[in-house]
Amino acid sequence: MQLPNGLTALVDYHVHTARCGHAVGAMEAYVEKAIEAGLKELGFSDHLYLYWLPEGDRDPELGMAEWELDFYVEDVERCRARYATDVTIRLSTEADFIPGHEQTLERVLARYDWDYVLGSVHFVDGWGLDQSRYLDGYERWDVNALYARYFDLMGQAAETRFFDTMGHIDLVKKFGHRPTLDQAENHRTLAERFARAGVCVEVNTAGLRKPVAETYPHPDLLRACHQAGVPVTFGSDAHAPEQVALDFATAARLMRAAGYADYLAYRGRNRSPHPLPPD
Repeated sequence: MQLPNGLTALVDYHVHTARCGHAVGAMEAYVEKAIEAGLKELGFSDHLYLYWLPEGDRDPELGMAEWELDFYVEDVERCRARYATDVTIRLSTEADFIPGHEQTLERVLARYDWDYVLGSVHFVDGWGLDQSRYLDGYERWDVNALYARYFDLMGQAAETRFFDTMGHIDLVKKFGHRPTLDQAENHRTLAERFARAGVCVEVNTAGLRKPVAETYPHPDLLRACHQAGVPVTFGSDAHAPEQVALDFATAARLMRAAGYADYLAYRGRNRSPHPLPPD
């Protein structure tokens, strides 16, 4: 896969590895796909969201255990050195926000020199809403209340200041459950919370590969983020090498339609804007 003309030299900041238990392929294969696509940066950001559970209660198919982090970082550094002349590799992790466990997460994150930290919400009050095996959980919620709760958790996550970019900020729609009430106020409120917290949001193309068949976030929510002054970046949420940079032409088009002219790149938790390619 080669990105269309004008879309090369972008970044993909949401890429997983087999260590999370539900991605496939060697890390080198992801890097080589990034090089083939013409990316200038690839950020490994594998899942770390089981830190609040005792080791024996963790599901190995959902994320890395804490003891794996040293090895994960070594793997990223190995790839960084091997491909230094071809593509820049950034070190990150995707860490879940779980209310009441902020101190534990802060301790884990403080151990490493991340280029950025990707924050996400996959659990609502202990329920894994993005897991197909737990779909019956949607039956226990009023969909409008669920959206409100999800957006509130995303806002709380940003306000911890642990995260640089907020990932798939409306993941609650993954399986096609849509609210029946207008979401303009919820979108505006969430975007304003993000702006005050100083975080970025990703345009995540994985939603195009899910039942909802739509990027995260919804174009209206992306527009609200732009209006609030929240910056954006790119993420494929790749769980297989062939998904690296997938549908980035669509992501760039949605960014421009929402009013964005720039996207963010990271190094050492410092960020810099770069112009979006022309349409």
